[in-house]
Amino acid sequence: MTTAGRIGSEHGLPGHLVDFVAALRAGGVAVGPGETIAAAEVLGALELLHRDQVREGLAAALLRRSGQREVFDALFELYFPIAIGASTGEVDVPRVGDAEDGPVDIDALRDILADLLRDGDTAALAELARAVVDALGTSGAGGTGVRGPGAQPSWSAYQALRMLSPETLLARIMDDLRGDQEPDAFADEMTRREIRDRIAAFRKMITDEVRRRTAEIRGRDQVARTAVPKQTDQVEFLSAYAEQLTALRRTVHPLARRLASRLAVRRKHAKRGQLDMRRTLRRSMSTGGVPMRPAFKTRRPGRPELVVLCDVSGSVAGFSHFTLLLVQALREQFSKVRVFAFVERADEVTHLFEPGAELSGVMQRVLREADLVAFDGHSDYGGALAGFAEFYSDAITSKSSLLVLGDGRTNYRDPNLAVLKRLVGVARHAHWLNPEPRRQWGSGDSAALRYADVIPMHECRTAAQLADVVEALLPI
Repeated sequence: MTTAGRIGSEHGLPGHLVDFVAALRAGGVAVGPGETIAAAEVLGALELLHRDQVREGLAAALLRRSGQREVFDALFELYFPIAIGASTGEVDVPRVGDAEDGPVDIDALRDILADLLRDGDTAALAELARAVVDALGTSGAGGTGVRGPGAQPSWSAYQALRMLSPETLLARIMDDLRGDQEPDAFADEMTRREIRDRIAAFRKMITDEVRRRTAEIRGRDQVARTAVPKQTDQVEFLSAYAEQLTALRRTVHPLARRLASRLAVRRKHAKRGQLDMRRTLRRSMSTGGVPMRPAFKTRRPGRPELVVLCDVSGSVAGFSHFTLLLVQALREQFSKVRVFAFVERADEVTHLFEPGAELSGVMQRVLREADLVAFDGHSDYGGALAGFAEFYSDAITSKSSLLVLGDGRTNYRDPNLAVLKRLVGVARHAHWLNPEPRRQWGSGDSAALRYADVIPMHECRTAAQLADVVEALLPI
């Protein structure tokens, strides 16, 4: 069946586009009526069989930010699947022995993959990806593909990629390409990066094929809800894996610039300060004592001192790292910034976040250089607050804004509310940012609800939530 036939068979092309736009919105991509109309014009002008043109045309019409592209590409593969009938040919999967249903010969299959990656044949790699999903994505360890009676087929991109391990072919492909030539460091590095890109593209082909086949069995809407990756700023800090946290950290400086520009707009619209009674009365003398032209004091944007007290234990380290990087990028909005980390004890780490400091491995340095652990290395909020009040109480003054980062899980130890209450009473402003969902506050060993009675607590599960909270808290 052609792509056009599969797209328009149920609701027609306009209804299919509306479903696609609805899936984008559910994935956190803001698409308005104007963008939808523009996308309809794109589909009317392009030939649907030219998927690359359709993909880029719809992306240009529907997307506003670069961070939305991953969600768009995943949904595009579901709603505008490749025309299987247009395949250039089938790949014969090598098997052990002469039987057609025998176990897959993994070594021979890796040989085919290495040759295609070396040659950069995208069309052949796409065909191989489909064959690999058929042969390995549905089989057990031996490639037998045994299922129970009446069971629906299922596919696993993880299983197929684990058995093929395309990343381990890099050195072999490099040796084939280099041949008898003299080593050239620059040329080798460029070739290595190109091969890595081809391997990444092949992995994506496998994932997209598995997602497409699963959608045919379980329904496209269910797969769109569960299998499509979230936008970077919608990923929850506590469930993010290493690659997602790395992507989050890359968004810090663009986010800081966006927050700074929003702050400038807010300050522009808030130029007028409080009513200046003396000047207003003086002006009213020329209008018979009637204050026709009120005078206002000139606003001077506040730049308070910021004191950050952050939990850097394993459970919330990713959230604290991202927030500290954001604070460091926004430090021009404050007259002074001091940073304190804690696990069981609190220690100052301001010097690690000074302007121009190397921040790539800053959390490892915090854990290595700061005195944070007393006994077992588990969070002790009460003990950390007591130590902070004892050794660093001078950091909190009437000009300070206190920002606490952590989930409030005390491991059933004393939360030391009295000390926190005293610190909040001294500070000009105080806020707590919690990366846990609000529904989990107070569950198990969480003292979040008790802390929330003392200090305003804000849910910051994602970078988008954190940006909204920080924007609201920045001084005008």
